Amino acid sequence: MTVVGPFGLSVRDQALETDVQAGLAAVEAGLLEATKSEVPFITEAAQHLVRAGGKRFRPLLVMLAAQFGDPYAPGIVPSAVVVELTHLATLYHDDVMDEAEVRRGVDSANARWGNSVAVLTGDFLFARASHILADLGPEAVRIQAEAFERLVTGQILETAGPRDGRDPVEHYLEVMAGKTGSLVAVACRFGAMMSGADERVVDILTQYGERLGLAFQLADDVLDVASDSHESGKTPGTDLREGIATLPVLRLREAAAREGRAEDLDLVRLLEGDLTDDARHAEALARLRAHPALEQARRDTVRYAEDARALLAPLPECTAKAALVELCDAVVHRAG
Repeated sequence: MTVVGPFGLSVRDQALETDVQAGLAAVEAGLLEATKSEVPFITEAAQHLVRAGGKRFRPLLVMLAAQFGDPYAPGIVPSAVVVELTHLATLYHDDVMDEAEVRRGVDSANARWGNSVAVLTGDFLFARASHILADLGPEAVRIQAEAFERLVTGQILETAGPRDGRDPVEHYLEVMAGKTGSLVAVACRFGAMMSGADERVVDILTQYGERLGLAFQLADDVLDVASDSHESGKTPGTDLREGIATLPVLRLREAAAREGRAEDLDLVRLLEGDLTDDARHAEALARLRAHPALEQARRDTVRYAEDARALLAPLPECTAKAALVELCDAVVHRAG
């Protein structure tokens, strides 16, 4: 048994392990090649986050989805590179919008070189992804374009906030489906499609990716509140300190508005205040950890992961299907 990919996914089949490991290694080489430029400074900036590492969650899903057809088909690795380049490009842009200083344990590109360079580097990655995509055919271009539109729409909706009368939780889930679910769905779709899998299988895996991607994001929301830094490798309460209202906070606000308990309203006010002070931040984090809203957010996460798992039922039993099921379990475990 070998552990590969995010969450410590365990692969118990030698053939599948070999295929996945070889595919991910080829993707890594493809990412470095795609981020080279004749201008050394552009290469340095474009490879900044590639070399910082990451889970390679989306390429892993491409490789697993490809097992339902011909896993050695020529379009599989390039499509995984496209998806990961697109994801990396969004990180450069997100860090500018969030004024982030650190990404993947290194200085963010905007902190290191300024906002203009970070934005333009993200654009450079999008351009390189498009160049690779053009060789994969018009259908692949259309799929990627639709996903990118959803991704950008999600970002705009997040920036604009829910319109009057819109349920904030529903709005947030729509935003996350666009920002995260759309690209994870494309990863599964490309892997199955490029491998020549049956159209019904492609559709099932696309829907699976959408729900798994949302569960993955919601698990991150829960982890930001519930995790111990030693366990997760992340600083707890980062989103709280930055004033980002993730699902546990939205569930708290929902409960406060519905039931009007003084302690809930007081916690809402605390969270909406200045949490750059360490003592106030620690108090807010401790109180939110103890609040039923966190458990509600966990249940939301589990629901989407279970939906993803249920979608896999019609697929033939195989080691790749077992690995996809295990990813659902891993997401739930992260949020547990």
